[in-house]
Amino acid sequence: MSITVRPASTADIAGIAAFNQAMAIETEGKALATNKIMAGVTRMLNDPSLGFYLVAEADGGLVGCLGITFEWSDWRNGLFWWIQSVFVDPDYRRRGVFANLYNYVGELARQEQDVCGIRLYVEHDNSNAQRTYLGLGMVETAYKLLEVEF
Repeated sequence: MSITVRPASTADIAGIAAFNQAMAIETEGKALATNKIMAGVTRMLNDPSLGFYLVAEADGGLVGCLGITFEWSDWRNGLFWWIQSVFVDPDYRRRGVFANLYNYVGELARQEQDVCGIRLYVEHDNSNAQRTYLGLGMVETAYKLLEVEF
């Protein structure tokens, strides 16, 4: 199986939105409203200051995606790229799709002078994803993620 990774385009909006909905159900049991997620994906694709998406293709269709958003680090005078909205079609898991996406992110990030690192967050109970990320060389940090939603 050949996997191709590329920057997403507006033609990928519906596929990315569907993947995001599937990921939210699978990992958090949350149903994302189609109009909200479509608008969110569209907005990020149309406003590069918010981030960008990458998609993975195999066998003539989309098989995975991820989004990259940015966090400024004054300590490092650089940007962290945050990997989020990761999803790989269940039929293509454990076949190198995420590894290809991750390696592509790393190649892009290393070409940017201001990027100081790559981060992601993962559900506490998602041990399969954690093993994948650790296996690709990521390390667990001492930070906990806290939030307030509006």
